[in-house]
Amino acid sequence: MSEMAVDRVAEAAHAEEHEVHRDYTGSKIGMWLFLFSECMLFGGLFIMYAMYRADYTQSFLAGGKEMNTAIGVFNTIVLLTGSWTVAMSITAVQRRHKKLAIGLISTTIGLGALFMVLKLFEWGQHIKHGLYPASSELAGHHGKQVFFALYYLMTGLHGLHVIAGMTVLTVMLILLIRNKITPEHSVALENAALYWHLVDIIWIFLLPLFYLAA
Repeated sequence: MSEMAVDRVAEAAHAEEHEVHRDYTGSKIGMWLFLFSECMLFGGLFIMYAMYRADYTQSFLAGGKEMNTAIGVFNTIVLLTGSWTVAMSITAVQRRHKKLAIGLISTTIGLGALFMVLKLFEWGQHIKHGLYPASSELAGHHGKQVFFALYYLMTGLHGLHVIAGMTVLTVMLILLIRNKITPEHSVALENAALYWHLVDIIWIFLLPLFYLAA
């Protein structure tokens, strides 16, 4: 009888281990599918940008000269640093350095906030100088209107993704503080980091399209 009980416990443990592994794998696959759909979304916008640039090449070059390249490059460094800190937070969790992981995730969230502050400042400067589609400044310059319409659309959509990433990482931070994220159960944080990396990669494509367009 005791041997049968041991066998049942062993079977249950094996089943539980298999279930956790399956959930981990399913979670990863689900995240990659979601990221693929996001890539499809921005991929369509990139194709649209290429088509309009082919039609209004000189206007797009002129629009690129209105961009603040220094802010664009600095924001790239900000996001790249954020990707590094969130990646390091996973390593810190796996090595059971909870306080370090908390600090690293908090740093990534802070860098995301800095990115958005700079982006809002930049948008404000553009609007102040009449660099938006319906402005009198761009009246009669259809190509530049298209350039700035795409600029606000694509960087605005990216900004929403940055805010979403900050929100997700804030949830991860709370879960980590409450010991819901551990070395054995860190897939949620890993998926959140993957999302942040996607946000970073998208910006790396946006940088040359707008800030280095001239």
